[in-house]
Amino acid sequence: MPASILLIEDDPQAVRHISGSLGTNGFEVVSVDTVGDGLRHLTTHTIDCVLLDYRLPDGNGLSALRAISRGSRDVPVIVVTGAGSEEVAVEAMKLGAADYVVKHGCYVDRLAAVVREVLGRHLIQSTATPPQGMPARLPQEVRARYRTCGILGESAALDDAISLAERAARTDAAVLLEGETGTGKELFAHAIHRHGARSQGPFVAVNCAAVPEALLESELFGHVRGAFSGADRDRHGVFEEASRGTLLLDEECDTPLAIQAKVLRTLQDGEVRPVGANRGRRIDVRVVAAANSDLRAAVASGRFRLDLFHRLNVFPIRLPPLRQRHGDVPLLARHFLVTLAEREGKAPLSFDPAVLQLMERYSWPGNVRELRNEVHRLVLCAEPGGRIGVSMLPRLIGKECSADDRRLREIVRDVERATIAARLREHGYRRAVTARSLGLSREGLWQKLRALGVRVPPPDVDPAE
Repeated sequence: MPASILLIEDDPQAVRHISGSLGTNGFEVVSVDTVGDGLRHLTTHTIDCVLLDYRLPDGNGLSALRAISRGSRDVPVIVVTGAGSEEVAVEAMKLGAADYVVKHGCYVDRLAAVVREVLGRHLIQSTATPPQGMPARLPQEVRARYRTCGILGESAALDDAISLAERAARTDAAVLLEGETGTGKELFAHAIHRHGARSQGPFVAVNCAAVPEALLESELFGHVRGAFSGADRDRHGVFEEASRGTLLLDEECDTPLAIQAKVLRTLQDGEVRPVGANRGRRIDVRVVAAANSDLRAAVASGRFRLDLFHRLNVFPIRLPPLRQRHGDVPLLARHFLVTLAEREGKAPLSFDPAVLQLMERYSWPGNVRELRNEVHRLVLCAEPGGRIGVSMLPRLIGKECSADDRRLREIVRDVERATIAARLREHGYRRAVTARSLGLSREGLWQKLRALGVRVPPPDVDPAE
């Protein structure tokens, strides 16, 4: 059954063009020309998506959006605004709009792709999740498929990220991967591409922070011959290279605001204009953005455009740092030991159990990348076929773990001291009664008091022995 679209639009010419375009793409379109008629239709019919024009005879799109949101049905709304009204579109996103389209250029041709993206995202978000406190384990076959993409681990935190990536792969929605350096954002981007409908298309990755600012526009959008000094031939940018596939924009938050505006326009219009070109070129690309820093903070500080953030933050996935992936460090370390020893042409190596224990207790600020590099160093230093012992670890790992042990002991001592002091006060400093309340003998309590340095004043009353 085709998806049903409710178009709320009062311009007959726009209704005709939009209905024709969506109908050609397999959607069933019903149109009304006022907010009131639209709300009444929603109460009596099953609608999968609403296309809402901003300017209507009996109200604007924002008031209509509020009214739809107050209704009982959970239906995604796409707001259509006039050119130059991007601030209205951003406000609509804040109020709960699923997406927005600006009436610019060939916007009607873009609507079918936007609707498909919104419907796919809505389907994913409405998928039932397991009850709180009863997390579903990721199926082994899913974990195995992501293992082929270099994503290894069995922790609950990693399972959550893989589960989201698996859902994101089923749609063309823009994905925002957030996480610390070394958590595997490019691996996840490639996995989403590989397991999605665009897997036969190209996967192109560009690190926006690594490209000089003067060359970034050409790198992203391409250029025509003669556009600038040294441009002796036409060149496609990464948006065109990734057409019909997936483009990873890594560290997009480091791009200048002027380039961000052009990226936004490209994503809105599905069209890229190379540097020096007189006209744009149509593209069909799925975008995955990756960021080490918090883009919300960049938006708040004015370093990142809010409208571009909303365009990229369609399906956010936060990748867990290695310190939160309990139990994955030994598994990863053994995997890297085998693969790197084989790469270096060494006989199989093994870890002393104490090494794995220290590795698991280390915080790994560089995450999986740091762990892999450390194992590589150990492989290069080890004797062929030998065993890697604690003495081969860098002092930093052992030092941090030892410091953690000291901190833990100090915490335990503080808790014991505070607990015993409170019980002594509660029982009028009578040691025999206090010992029984703590499940200790009098001698055991006496030893604890001496070890913890607790001085006990005379009892408030004579102890009843």
